[in-house]
Amino acid sequence: MRNFAVYINPGFADKASIFRLLYSLIEEDKSQNTTGKALLFYGEYSQKDILQEPVKVVDFYQKSKVPPIDCILVFGGDGTILRAKDLALKTGAPILGINLGYLGFLSESTLPEISASIRDLVAGKYKILSRMLITCMLKRGDKVIQQGQALNDVVVYKGENPGLINTRIFAKGRYVFDARCDGVVVCTPTGSTAYSLSAGGPILAPQMKAMVLSPLNPHILTIRPMVFPSDEKLCLKIYKLSQSAWLQIDGSNVCPVQEQDELHITASPGEVRFIKLSKRTFYRILRNKMHLGK
Repeated sequence: MRNFAVYINPGFADKASIFRLLYSLIEEDKSQNTTGKALLFYGEYSQKDILQEPVKVVDFYQKSKVPPIDCILVFGGDGTILRAKDLALKTGAPILGINLGYLGFLSESTLPEISASIRDLVAGKYKILSRMLITCMLKRGDKVIQQGQALNDVVVYKGENPGLINTRIFAKGRYVFDARCDGVVVCTPTGSTAYSLSAGGPILAPQMKAMVLSPLNPHILTIRPMVFPSDEKLCLKIYKLSQSAWLQIDGSNVCPVQEQDELHITASPGEVRFIKLSKRTFYRILRNKMHLGK
């Protein structure tokens, strides 16, 4: 690996430290490199206002002008990795998360570890793990209002005022149940350790192919989260609203929802790939970062 894309959390205060670190990686590589190929770093045009040398700003949509990207270095927390998902889909490159945030559940490295991590990448000492995505489409009659892909989750939730959302759930056109609740989360295995977990949903191993549907604070206690196989086609029909409601995809792309809207959710044919460097298992990460069983 020699060509890296760089994606940085815009809210990180000490961005200069990242660019100094990249310079030091280049200099370190020059003294040890026998291939004649330099380490190169590229940044997305949407981040041009925060990027500095040695990161070269490019438009990844113009593939003829950008060399193949070997890896995306994401400096931030889990939210930054979710925002970098589109860059991973554009380039087909795997993500290496460098945690600058609070939890960093999806991250594999930290700033103090990054030099060793880059050396492992250059030497080919890594594995690649794939994680599924879900595709959602909000329809209003025959019109598509919003659509997108989620690595974590899709959430329909109520507005600021008290009141419930009335949702009818279908799987492959078959009626499942009605839910009067504050909202509904549909997540991937990756997202099962996020909002869905707070709603009482189960934790799924990240390599699984499945979706979890978790109602938020349902009015009837017998309504519980459900796990669906990835080949199911879920449909959430919003049949009664007493107030405003919203759709959110991976924490962004917020869109208002109206009565009689339908939200269609399926497994996406695409996947996002992640770099695995350490021997830390998913279960060890659960114990260390989420205090599982403690």
